[in-house]
Amino acid sequence: MTHADSPPIAMPSKDTRLCISLAARPSNLGTRFHNRLYAELGLDFVYKAFTTSDLPAAIAGVRGLGIRGCSVSMPFKEDALALVDVVEHSADVIRSLNTIVNDDGHLSAHNTDYAAVAQLLAEHGVPAGADFAVCGSGGMAKAVVAALRDAGFERGTVVARNEATGRELAERYGYGWAPGLGAARPRLIVNATSVGMAGGAGADELPVPGEAVDAAETVFEVVATPAETPLLRRARARGLRTITGVEVQALQAAGQFELYTGVRPTPEQVRAASEFARATA
Repeated sequence: MTHADSPPIAMPSKDTRLCISLAARPSNLGTRFHNRLYAELGLDFVYKAFTTSDLPAAIAGVRGLGIRGCSVSMPFKEDALALVDVVEHSADVIRSLNTIVNDDGHLSAHNTDYAAVAQLLAEHGVPAGADFAVCGSGGMAKAVVAALRDAGFERGTVVARNEATGRELAERYGYGWAPGLGAARPRLIVNATSVGMAGGAGADELPVPGEAVDAAETVFEVVATPAETPLLRRARARGLRTITGVEVQALQAAGQFELYTGVRPTPEQVRAASEFARATA
């Protein structure tokens, strides 16, 4: 079976369990990823993407309708914390969630972004001695900064225009804050903003000056749509080590899948589901 082939999907019934995603700009990536694995593994689940202008009502719907799981993306990752019953350790230490699990009306918050970032830093061999700049101070930036701290990175800066959130995040983990990168040329650059995301105002922009990208050794892009952002294109043209949002998306989604279903897909199944999702998303 090639990545473009999809296993047959069973007809939903009254017993089928529903999982959803909430994002400002929903895509088909999660929908195709999860539904592909449900079909392959013979699980009676279905997954659907949504957006909302009323987050409390949406989370109340998750609880009231018995929706099994809810993936939460920008800009809802922090505000949703106040709407659940229990904040598990993975979300509590970061004060940001990306996953809600519903156990008979009892909602628990989790964060699978952190584990994905930590795993990718290790797999790509990013040296902990490198100085870094993380662009952003929202939920994804929190996961990235926490993972860097726990991986032993000692010298870094949170680059965020919002001084209140940027400084708070930086000081929590012992790093510096700056409103812009300026003349700094860190060896590791991480984009944890929406700059470069398809459909956004900054879709064709870089999150940092091009000269800073050229001087870096590693570029870590968390934006998953499109697969090739302007930041990744420039970094690859310079032959830099790159870590992609596609990789982050696949690993964090696999963690969510396990929380929802109790089944951990194999790395090969995760890879195939991710390729399938992107082939026609």
